Amino acid sequence: MNSTGTGIVIVAVLLVLIFLRMPIALALILAGAGGIIALSGSTVLLAQSKTLAWDIFASYDLSVVPLFLLMGHLATRSQLSRDLFRGVHAIVGKLRGGVAIAAVGACAGFGAVCGSSLATASTMGKVALPELRQLKYDPSLATGTLAAGGTLGILIPPSVVLILYSVIVDANIVTMFMAALLPGILAVLGFALVIVLEVWLRPEAGPRGEALPWQHWRRYVIGLIPVTVIFGAVIGGLYGGWFTPTPAAAIGVLLTGLYGLISRKLTLPSIKSAFLETASSTAMIYLILFGAELMKIFMARSGLPAQAADALTQTGLPPFAILMLVLSVLIILGSIMESLSLILLAVPFFWPVISGLDFGMGPEELKIWFGILALVVVELGLITPPVGLNVFVIHSAAEDVPLGRIFRGVLPFTAAELI
Repeated sequence: MNSTGTGIVIVAVLLVLIFLRMPIALALILAGAGGIIALSGSTVLLAQSKTLAWDIFASYDLSVVPLFLLMGHLATRSQLSRDLFRGVHAIVGKLRGGVAIAAVGACAGFGAVCGSSLATASTMGKVALPELRQLKYDPSLATGTLAAGGTLGILIPPSVVLILYSVIVDANIVTMFMAALLPGILAVLGFALVIVLEVWLRPEAGPRGEALPWQHWRRYVIGLIPVTVIFGAVIGGLYGGWFTPTPAAAIGVLLTGLYGLISRKLTLPSIKSAFLETASSTAMIYLILFGAELMKIFMARSGLPAQAADALTQTGLPPFAILMLVLSVLIILGSIMESLSLILLAVPFFWPVISGLDFGMGPEELKIWFGILALVVVELGLITPPVGLNVFVIHSAAEDVPLGRIFRGVLPFTAAELI
C-alpha cells in the first residue's frame, strides 16, 4: 500500500476509535504511532518520540494554558457566575425576556474568565435555570438560551481553544484574542436579538422579572465590578501591550484568587480542588497535544494533507466553496466532539488545505481569519443535533425537559450563529 492509501486507512481507524468513545488522546497516539510505524518503521517512531514530549511541553507559549484553566476554576469557586447573573439581571431583568438576556450576558462574562464552553454551560445552567423556572419561562427558550450562551466560552477571549489554535498554526495569541472580541460581541447581540424576537412573537414565553428593591439592585450591580476589573486587567493589558499572554494569565489568577479570598468564597479545600482540577485538565490537554503531534508527523510523512489540497484545487472549485466544505465538516464533527479535541485534531489536517488557497490575503491574516471562522463553526457544532454537547450539559440540569425540546429551543440561536 502506498503512503496515500496508508494515510486514508489510518484516518479512518482514528475516526472509528473516536466514534467508539476511546479517549481522544489515546486514539491520536495509537493512530499516529501506528501510522509512523507502517510508513517508516519503529526506529523512526522511537527517534521522533525521544524528544517530542519535551519539545511540546516545554513550550513557553503553552505555559499560559494551565494559568487560564486555574483562573477559570477559581472563578467558578468564587461564585463569579452568580454575581454576574445577578448584576446583569438587575439591569435588564424587568424587560420581557430580560432574565434570558441576562443569562446570555452572564455566559459571556463568565466565558471571559473561564474559557470553556462546557464549563460555562454547566455553571450558568445551575445559576440561571432556577430563576428562569421560577418566572415560568418557556422550557425551550430557557434551556436553549443556556445551551447557546454556553458556546460563548470558547470565543470570548481569553480562550484556551484559541490559544491552542494559535500554537498549532504559529499565530500571535494576542492578535487572535483581538480578532475574537468583535465576533464574540456580535454573538452576544445576536442571541439577545433572538430572545427579543421570541418574546415578541410569544409574550408568554419570557415573562418580565420583578423589580428589585433599591438596596438589592445596587448590591447586585456593584457585584459586576470584580469581573469587569479582572477582564479589563487581563484583556486591556494584552491589547495595550503592557504584558504578554502568560503574565496576563498570571495576573488573572491573582485577581480572581484575591477576590475569592477577600469575599470569603474561597476556602483551602476549594483552592486545593481548583489546583487538582487544573492539573488534571492540563495533563489531558498536553496528552492530546502529544497525540496530535504524532498524528501531524504521520500526516507529513504520508503527504495526505498536501494531496488533499492539490485534489481540491484541481476540482476547479473556487476557494470560498472549498472553505464552505471545510467549515461544514467542522460543524458536523463539532456536533459529536468536544471543541478543544476537535481543534487539535482537525486544524493540523485542514490548515495545509486552507493555506494553499488564494483568498487575497497574506499568511498571517489568513491564520487569523480561518481561526475565527473555525471557532465560530465549532461553537455552532456544540448546539447542533444529533449530539450537541452543550445541549446534553443543560439536559443534565433540566432532566424533565425532553432533549428534542431543548434542540428546538436552540434552533433560533443556531440560525443567529450561521448569520
